[in-house]
Amino acid sequence: MIRVGVVRSLVAAVLFGATVPAASELATDVPAFTLAGLLYLGAAVAMVPAVFVAPPTRRALRAEWRPALVAVIAGGAVGPVLLMAGLARTSAASASILLNTELAATVVLAAVLFREQIGRHVAIGSAAVVIAGSLLVWEPGASLDTGALLVVAACVAWGVDNGITAIIDQLTPQQVVMAKGVVAGSANLLIGLLTSGVGASTGVGDVVAALAIGAVGYGLSITLWVQGARDLGAARAQVLFSTAPFVGAAIAWSVLGEPATGRQLGAAVLAAAGLVLASRSTHRHAHLHVVRVHTHDHRHDDGHHDGHHDEDRDEDRAHEPPPTVATGTRHSHPHRHDRVVHTHVHVPDLHHRHAHMPSPDDATGTS
Repeated sequence: MIRVGVVRSLVAAVLFGATVPAASELATDVPAFTLAGLLYLGAAVAMVPAVFVAPPTRRALRAEWRPALVAVIAGGAVGPVLLMAGLARTSAASASILLNTELAATVVLAAVLFREQIGRHVAIGSAAVVIAGSLLVWEPGASLDTGALLVVAACVAWGVDNGITAIIDQLTPQQVVMAKGVVAGSANLLIGLLTSGVGASTGVGDVVAALAIGAVGYGLSITLWVQGARDLGAARAQVLFSTAPFVGAAIAWSVLGEPATGRQLGAAVLAAAGLVLASRSTHRHAHLHVVRVHTHDHRHDDGHHDGHHDEDRDEDRAHEPPPTVATGTRHSHPHRHDRVVHTHVHVPDLHHRHAHMPSPDDATGTS
């Protein structure tokens, strides 16, 4: 699951990073917030088939509607509004640099509020990626003012969104992304229409292109990030995802022919070092799994699902038999875990958000 989570988070970063140069081609004709709204709405549209095939059950909605609502409002409405207010009061140079604080906010909140084990490797790797991201977008004229503080507040809102999203385990990633896409898309589009209008040069082709880019660069990307965050925890997944700007920069250098500066190349090396450090952070100790019911993709031979019980027989799915799948096949369905105590190497995924207390069985410590 750790390897799968790393791959998912990195692919999410690649897809999101590729969106930046693709969307930049539309930015001259479509106002910024209008474009952001269309990209998020494209993500929502892309999730419609999956949500139609597997809609949320009443049990899942009862269990998760409160955290899901907080995540969607924080990330889809509060964050964009704070960012808009900040951009109106600070320079573009300051805003670009301060947007890197989303990673710092995610890591701090994951540790303080969401009980994720961080460790020195994740802390140092996160700091390296934040510094590298700042170097990548550095421009003269950056300063700390009221607008800059509003940008930081937006990053904190997205950090809350990231932390909560990582622990939602009865709604599918597609359902979560669709909800976020609808709210964030509507909020950004409304802001764009109120502040800039639709743009004199915006045409049907631009709208279709923005929706298509959003379907892949936002819809598929965020879905993979949500899955990666469930596998690794919000902090580690966000460290990996925060390399997205470097993917965009690489595309700009290789495809668009933009020159690469020494500072940018140095920033890329620093980010790579931080990524490797954070992705290798695991720990081992005796820990307790309590009885719980949740839904996520898994295999029956991964060490945590060989003895779980199907939980498909509720009021929504009483007519469906429990799923029968091959042992090594990855699949998703509601299931229940029994109580168990064991020791193994792990990260703060959906199954390991327990208190981390040293035990006599601890053989490798934390990192």
